[in-house]
Amino acid sequence: MSTTSDGTRAVRAGLPTPQQYEPTLPGPVFAAHFHLSGEPVGPYTYGRDTNPTWTHLERAIGELEAPGEQVETTVFASGMAAVSAVLLSRARTGDIVVLPDDGYQALPLVREQLEAYGVRVRTAPTGGDAQLRALEGAKLLWLETPSNPGLDVCDVRRLVAAAHEAGALVAVDNTLATPLGQRPLELGADFSVASDTKGMTGHGDILLGHVSCKDPELSAGVRRWRKVVGAIPGPMEAWLAHRSLSTVQLRVDRQCGTALALAEALSRRSDVTGLRYPGLPDDPSHATAVRQMRRFGSVVSFVLADKDTAERFLAGLRLVDDATSFGSVRSTAERRARWGGDAVPEGFIRFSVGAEDPDDLLADVESALDEAAG
Repeated sequence: MSTTSDGTRAVRAGLPTPQQYEPTLPGPVFAAHFHLSGEPVGPYTYGRDTNPTWTHLERAIGELEAPGEQVETTVFASGMAAVSAVLLSRARTGDIVVLPDDGYQALPLVREQLEAYGVRVRTAPTGGDAQLRALEGAKLLWLETPSNPGLDVCDVRRLVAAAHEAGALVAVDNTLATPLGQRPLELGADFSVASDTKGMTGHGDILLGHVSCKDPELSAGVRRWRKVVGAIPGPMEAWLAHRSLSTVQLRVDRQCGTALALAEALSRRSDVTGLRYPGLPDDPSHATAVRQMRRFGSVVSFVLADKDTAERFLAGLRLVDDATSFGSVRSTAERRARWGGDAVPEGFIRFSVGAEDPDDLLADVESALDEAAG
């Protein structure tokens, strides 16, 4: 399917060979154990190890991560389970790991655990490829691009080349871009990691994550970690995720198109500052983004005058949920500073564009901004 387009690939990804009178996508398999006589040489033995529903989903994600290439994917119960699987399975006492200091809010929790195990952690910002300066002696470089919530972008090819020359593996958190926006494995990364809770499944009703690798040995280490800690997804969640993948191109194209329109509208307002969206030609990350991204994501960030203005804006929205997450078909927004931990102003808004009619959504945002300013 490497010669097909994103939409066709998404609709067909991971489907089993057609069998007469069998469903196109088999239903979820809930078995904890399987018939197993003699030597355990078959693919399915016990529910913590393997499951046919996972297999279909893992193949589907692999076809999106690197079309036409051999990719191994491991699915997890959440995005953080996938993140932890890479970092905690690879790092050993005395190793150096390089993380972004502006990444996902839960990443510092993983840092604390790594340091508790005697792993040395260095951090640097995503923007300006600043992590290059922290690579000496490192065993693993972790990139998050675009970063969440600041939407900075780093040059994946440049960082991968430098890291590999220094003897380090590279993992890319691709949650915000999805494989339709950016393919880390094709850019040279060793691991492509994502929280599929977000744009991949896109309906705000599933917790899921995955790790994809081209190297079978690296993949085996990740899969072993899943088995050891039991961070497995439920079969129903895996089946729903696979079903949701069939519309990912439709969703992402609509969301990215509206996100750009929203960013353009916000750029014309004097009460909005700190606007970031990699798809804007004047965004600081645009030049890097266009070299490695095929779509620029559904998230726009900006800053309002203060906490109260931001809260009035959120309260004034009628078509947007005040919720923490992104990538859903229903638009969400939040004042990110309410959680603490992110180095953002009190009036910082992370806005995730959904699949609503663009004119309706933009009118709702403009009206809420006017009310907040008035």
